[in-house]
Amino acid sequence: MPKVMVVDDAYSELQVMETILRSAGYDVVTYLDGDQLEEKIAKERPDVVLLDIVMPKRNGFEALRGVRRDDRIKQARVIVVSSKNQESDRIWGMRQGADEYLAKPFTADQLLALVRRFLR
Repeated sequence: MPKVMVVDDAYSELQVMETILRSAGYDVVTYLDGDQLEEKIAKERPDVVLLDIVMPKRNGFEALRGVRRDDRIKQARVIVVSSKNQESDRIWGMRQGADEYLAKPFTADQLLALVRRFLR
């Protein structure tokens, strides 16, 4: 069963994504912040990581750069999921190493289509 990691400081958003993914048959692990994300990914070995940007302590861009610098996990598939939906945000996210960028709000179909794309 493919594993998806969801990292979002908004508990309601976390629950929505977890529900959508579980109902589609994925194993889901969730975290409320990007602290020590590299260790979490190294331990959990998710197939895809859904990463929010605006979080306390360590934002998603910082966490993403950390992942890309870590030889153990730099190949991890990371989809940025953010309410920051300007084209400049998207471009910046991709430059930081995101594999894809999904703007909030999104539909269940949009989320699942993106996740499936990286599981092939």
